[in-house]
Amino acid sequence: MANLQTTYMGIALANPIIAGASELTGHIESVKKIEEAGAGALVIKSLFEEQIQLERFKLEEDATMYDHRHPEMINIHPRMEHAGPQEHLTHVKKVKETVKIPVIASLNCVNRETWLEYAKMLQDTGVDGLELNFYASPREQDEKGASIEDDQVAVAEAVVKAVSIPVSVKLSVFYSNPLQVISRFDQAGVKGFVLFNRMFQPDINVKEVKHISPFNLSNQIDNRLPLRFAGLLYGALNGDVCSSTGIFDGKDVIKMLLAGSTCVQVVSTLYRNKITQIQTMLKEIEEWMGDKGHTKLEDFRGQLSKKHTKNPWTYERAQYVRLLFDAENVIKNAPLI
Repeated sequence: MANLQTTYMGIALANPIIAGASELTGHIESVKKIEEAGAGALVIKSLFEEQIQLERFKLEEDATMYDHRHPEMINIHPRMEHAGPQEHLTHVKKVKETVKIPVIASLNCVNRETWLEYAKMLQDTGVDGLELNFYASPREQDEKGASIEDDQVAVAEAVVKAVSIPVSVKLSVFYSNPLQVISRFDQAGVKGFVLFNRMFQPDINVKEVKHISPFNLSNQIDNRLPLRFAGLLYGALNGDVCSSTGIFDGKDVIKMLLAGSTCVQVVSTLYRNKITQIQTMLKEIEEWMGDKGHTKLEDFRGQLSKKHTKNPWTYERAQYVRLLFDAENVIKNAPLI
C-alpha cells in the first residue's frame, strides 16, 4: 500500500492534502468532517485584525450612543480595549482539542505590534504552526513595491523570532519577482510557502449598477501558476512549498508533487464536491502511485521540477516565444482545455 506521509514545516502529516483556511474550518462540525475525510492537516479561518477593529469600533459606537442623555452614566460600559480576538482564540483552542490532525492557525494584521501580539496568542492555543496571510493587493499608485516587500519580510522575520512554532507565509502573485521575495522570506526563517493566495475580486452588477461581492471559487486551470512556481523553487529553498488554488482532484495533487510541492491546500473543491472529496483524492493518488510502482511520495516528488526535468525550458520564457512563432503546431500537438 502506498505511503502518503510527508513533512511540512517540520510537522508530520499523514498525507499531503491540507484543508485550507475557509468558512469550513471556522465551524467545529465541518472541522470534524474534514478530519474524518482524511485530511493531513487543516488551516483555521484567518484571524483578521481589521475585522476586530471594525467590531471594536461598532461596540464603542453602541456603548456611547446615549451618553448625551445620561452623562452621569458614561462609564457604565467597559472600555473597548477589552474587546479583541478572544472569540477567535477560543475557537482555535476548541478545534485543537477536537481533532488529532495538525492544526495551523492563520493570521492577517495591519500593524507590526499586532502581528507579534496575536501570533503569540495563537501559539498559546496549542496550534502546530502559524500561517501569515499577507493579503495585500496594489491599490495606491504611490505605494512602492519594494516598500511592501520590505515590510512583509520584516514582519515575518519578527514573528519567526517571537514564536517557537513553525511559520509559513501565504503569498499573492503581486510581486515583481516572486522568486526573489520568497528567497528573502526563506532567509528570514520562514518554513513554508503557500502559493498562492486567492485574492478577493469585486464585480459589478450592470443591471442594478452597483458593486457586488461574489464568492470567488477557483477553477482547475488556475493551478498552472502554483505548478510553475513549485517547479522553479524545488531544490532552491530551505522551506517547503505548499501549492494552493485550482486543486480539485487527485491528479492535480500529483501534478503539484511532480513539480516539487511538499503538499497542497484545498478549499474550492470542498465547496464544489463536498468535504468527502478528500477521500476520493487520496484514493486517486494511491491508485496512480500503484500503477507507477511508487511506494512513497519521495519517489517522484520534484521529478518534473526545473531542477530535474529533461526540458528545463518548460519553465522559461522560451516556451512563450515558441508558442508565438509556432502556434499552429503547438496547438495541434498540445492538449486544449
